[in-house]
Amino acid sequence: MRANDSAIASAPIAVSTPEADRHAAPAPVLTPEAPAAPGVRGTPATRGVLFAALGVAAFSLTFPGTAWALEGMGPWTVVMLRSVLATVLAGGALLAFRVRVPERRHWAGIAVVAGGVVLGFPLLTTLALETSTTSHAAVVVGLLPLTTAACSALRTGARPSRTFWIASLVGAAVVIAFAVQQSGGAPGRGDLFLFLALLVCAAGYTEGGRLARHMPGWQVIGWALVLTFPLTAAGAAVALSTEPLRLTAHAVAGLLWLAIGSQFVGILVWYRGMAAIGIARASQLQLAQPLLTLVWSVLLLGERLPPAAPAAALAVLACIAVTQRARG
Repeated sequence: MRANDSAIASAPIAVSTPEADRHAAPAPVLTPEAPAAPGVRGTPATRGVLFAALGVAAFSLTFPGTAWALEGMGPWTVVMLRSVLATVLAGGALLAFRVRVPERRHWAGIAVVAGGVVLGFPLLTTLALETSTTSHAAVVVGLLPLTTAACSALRTGARPSRTFWIASLVGAAVVIAFAVQQSGGAPGRGDLFLFLALLVCAAGYTEGGRLARHMPGWQVIGWALVLTFPLTAAGAAVALSTEPLRLTAHAVAGLLWLAIGSQFVGILVWYRGMAAIGIARASQLQLAQPLLTLVWSVLLLGERLPPAAPAAALAVLACIAVTQRARG
């Protein structure tokens, strides 16, 4: 059986015989890409929340990693090299597990993932971080959960409950107020890049979460990376020849984290989480991401933690608790 067969298993595979049952494991092994079996309804949801939370933790280090990488290389070099390195990792895994090429009907969605997650969001946020601090950028991108939930409702026809939307809007309002307080009420060019990044990333997350119901999440991002490889490889060659390059410890560590932690592993677990608990509910866990990034900004970059951060943290965490209880 190939590596991606389990995600699209057909009905006959589920048919068992008495002889097979005697040798079978006591309980079926569940994955976020497969439907839950009767009697274990809570387990996949718990795992889904865990996977999504791990994705948020990985993404919270993206901006600090980008800031480190920008210490030794230009923005285009950072974006293109992180994608090239992630493609080498993902492509190697696809070859090692002899994964079949996705069906033609899935390629449009994979292209959206590639445009939003592989290229659009990394490029726009990297350009924004040339003029914005990581703490400011993290708070603005805190609007991503609401943007993703709205995009999911439009794309998939999902209709989250009123309680869900109220809690989401309250969380978004907290994030907006925090951003305005930090920027002095005067959004700049970096904010424009960040708002555009929200839109393209929400589209990529929505399509990725939908595709993760048909194939394992790591294959979704893997094929998206492979699809963009000709462009990113050529872009990396041009960027390396035109932008300065200084391979400091920070620059190398930041680039490696972006390629491995954020671009591949983080998205892998994030898509698994979305496939298990739904795009809208998983996206609300990202309300905690800007606050985690603020902590990393202090610990790794030496930025001062804004005085309003603790209050914002409590308010955002309360919103997360409500959205996770609300039926979407």
